[in-house]
Amino acid sequence: MVENPMVVDSLWNDGERHWGVDATGEEIFEGDSIVEIGNEVVLEKNLEDYLIEQLGAKYTIAS
Repeated sequence: MVENPMVVDSLWNDGERHWGVDATGEEIFEGDSIVEIGNEVVLEKNLEDYLIEQLGAKYTIAS
C-alpha cells in the first residue's frame, strides 16, 4: 500500500519517530539512548547536566 505523502503523521519528524521529551526539555526520538531516574527520563547525553543541575551532583577526583 502506498500512502499519500500529503498525509503526515504529526508524530513523525524528518523520518524519525518522536518518543517524548526528556527532563531537560530536549526531544527524544525512537532509538535514542535514555536513562530512567524515578519518574524522570533523561537522554543519556544530558545525564551529567541533569545530575548537576537537578540533583546537585558534584564531580571531583578521588584523592
